[in-house]
Amino acid sequence: MTSAAGVRVPFGALENDYLARRGAIDAAALKVFRSGRFILGSEVTAFEAEFASYLGVEFVVACGNGTEAIALMLLAAGAGPRDEVLLPANVCVPVIAGVRLAGARPRLADVDPETLTLDAAAAASAWTEEVRFVLPVHLYGGVADLAGLGRLAAERRAILLEDCAQSHGASLEEKKTGSFGMAASFSFYPTKNLGAYGDAGAVATGNAALADRLRRLRQYGWSRRDYAESEGRNSRLDELQAAILRVKLFDLDADNERRREIARRYDEAFAPLPLEPLASRPGALPVWHLYPVRTPRREALKEHLAARGIETSIHYPIPLHLQPAYAFLGHSRGDFPVSETACETVLSLPIYPSLDEAAVDLVVESVREFFS
Repeated sequence: MTSAAGVRVPFGALENDYLARRGAIDAAALKVFRSGRFILGSEVTAFEAEFASYLGVEFVVACGNGTEAIALMLLAAGAGPRDEVLLPANVCVPVIAGVRLAGARPRLADVDPETLTLDAAAAASAWTEEVRFVLPVHLYGGVADLAGLGRLAAERRAILLEDCAQSHGASLEEKKTGSFGMAASFSFYPTKNLGAYGDAGAVATGNAALADRLRRLRQYGWSRRDYAESEGRNSRLDELQAAILRVKLFDLDADNERRREIARRYDEAFAPLPLEPLASRPGALPVWHLYPVRTPRREALKEHLAARGIETSIHYPIPLHLQPAYAFLGHSRGDFPVSETACETVLSLPIYPSLDEAAVDLVVESVREFFS
């Protein structure tokens, strides 16, 4: 469906992502095809080094996807079946799936109502003696309470990790997410700010021993070919995706700045309206992977925008503690009220680098029209 003016605003436009850098992507792919090397070759090695430099960390170890990155990170950090991993209740299922793949037990916490990310107060209220890892998720491209959580983890002898699947390039006090904890997981799913054209993931760390364990874990536990020093799995980034990510990494900062421009337009336009936007944590520079607004009239607003050719999405409709697969954790409705309210009221509006001004204007005008 399109608007009266013939403008259609898709929620995402990955074809534009390719067309904007078609020549460079095609050349990078052709180079891989001609090389005859398709798994863990020079493109992967180069991407790992370039992304590590971008983040300001010493090591990046690439893997198959973001969920496996969480699992590998936890396993490399020593997580076991008796260890609890504290994480927010309002995030998507892949996060808790990664924790379970590592064999650890999730410990859910509520989130800060202004940023919808984990903070020290919420983490402390959910703490148990079995918590060994704290895993804040930098949801929507914002930044969790890294300073507070870092202090809390240090005081209670836990290990701070990060989930940066939605925060490529975000920073706190000019230090990029992914460089605060012992390690950080990344997803390069195609819709991410830095997205591959298939599944891809990585773990960033400044710990040489942990990086070495990650390299073994991602490929059968091998320290050299056909020699398994420990049990591992198969979670390797292929050369083609690494080559594509290298091209796109070059444009990441510019793409993120375009997202910020759109977010500023939305912020200004929606300020007088009965919408509840997300706040940015003081000192943080978000990258707006998504632009969520909160309203109890979510479904009506969604239908209104759809009738005008504007696609929206909901991130995320069901909190983790109410997912049937995780009923064994023993939670019920009301246990995490901020997360529950967010999941019932959040609506994500289009925001991506190729979104042009006419499309942004239509979104702004249509949202204003709904509330008028």
